Amino acid sequence: MPNAPLQSTSPSASVPAWMTPSTLLRVSVAVAVLTIALKTLAWWVTGSVGMLSDALESFVNLAGAVFALAMVTIARRPADEDHPYGHHKAEFFSSGFEGILIIGAAIAIVWASVSRLLQPQPVEQVGWGSVLLVASSVCNGVLAWYMLRAARVHHSKALEGDARHLFTDVWTSAGVLVGLIAAGLTGWHWIDPVVAILVALNILREGGAMLWESSQGLMDEALPQDQLHSVQQVLERYSEQSGGEARFDSLISRRAGSRNFVDVHMHVPSDWKLGRAAQLRTDVEAALMQAVPNLRATIEILPLGQATVFETVASQGE
Repeated sequence: MPNAPLQSTSPSASVPAWMTPSTLLRVSVAVAVLTIALKTLAWWVTGSVGMLSDALESFVNLAGAVFALAMVTIARRPADEDHPYGHHKAEFFSSGFEGILIIGAAIAIVWASVSRLLQPQPVEQVGWGSVLLVASSVCNGVLAWYMLRAARVHHSKALEGDARHLFTDVWTSAGVLVGLIAAGLTGWHWIDPVVAILVALNILREGGAMLWESSQGLMDEALPQDQLHSVQQVLERYSEQSGGEARFDSLISRRAGSRNFVDVHMHVPSDWKLGRAAQLRTDVEAALMQAVPNLRATIEILPLGQATVFETVASQGE
């Protein structure tokens, strides 16, 4: 699936109320167990190393779903004394862990496939194996579709990662099925291990992408450009409404799991009363939170022409 950022969506309009990240990840665990059983049975009846590679990836699905469920549970914990900004980044550990598992599975698949490529063996009962593989793919595809919809609503990185992995599993199974049928029709037994190796390379690519995204999330990336644009529009609107008396600068942003953060300075004339400045700040914060989902906005009030100590020291260092 594309790695585009999730777009904000109204939860009530997009998914049923029961479709929370925790609930869907529990369903993912159950579906992973079911697909493991189906694919292992398919491998047992056909002897296909491609089927074996697909079954191994389903074990990764199971481990990833269990870990993602644990991280989502931690991410929902409220802020405390040791974690004043909350636990939202826990979801990035989930996608990183699943990426590592995927890479491990890919290495195991290549190892088994190379051995089979050197000593090709015929596949058997292709019909039954294909039926079992298609059944498992349907389960994964339907679940992944619902999970991706819910991920857009809840802005859950763990849910998005698990959904993307399941979609990858569907395409992997499709490749294995093509290789299985081709080997059965042509009698070219080497097709099966070659397809398995191609599957492993695809899995490896997905694992690397998930590791990269996880590392970027842990490094406090800025908000996406569309959300930053929305923030700028709000600030410009309120500056114009004040007749240009209120000015905003020093805007910085970061993402931590499903939570977004914005810090900005609001400069007002020194003769403004504190109550007036505080009311404007409250209005701007409310508008920012409405414009960007799951946003925590922090606005510091300063007199016009005055900078913070940090800004002064930073400018002197330049």
